[in-house]
Amino acid sequence: QVQLAESGGGLVQAGGSLRLSCAFSGGTFSSYVMAWFRQAPGKEREFVAAISWSGNTYSEELMKGRFTISRDSAKSTVYLQMNSLKPEDTAVYYCAAKWRTSVVVTSTGYNYWGQGTKVTVSS
Repeated sequence: QVQLAESGGGLVQAGGSLRLSCAFSGGTFSSYVMAWFRQAPGKEREFVAAISWSGNTYSEELMKGRFTISRDSAKSTVYLQMNSLKPEDTAVYYCAAKWRTSVVVTSTGYNYWGQGTKVTVSS
């Protein structure tokens, strides 16, 4: 059974940076599309970024240039580097996984989810 464990969230001032990590276990990491979603209080869960099993990346348009997704196959870990953070980035960030090959940007397309890590950006 695939399990995902996020870490790296916390409190940061506007303009700062954070790197979120998601440790993958229980399957063959290279066979999965990995993604990050986020959910702010009172809002629906939204797509942030995804990376295919072959390393192609996809990012939500408004976050391009600030957020970067990457994966380390040796560590079975996917990362989300977040720079120039804004108060509106405050949310719980979730790691998700789906069996390859297609990358999707809807939460319903992912089978496995982590417990989430909270990011708070102060103004």
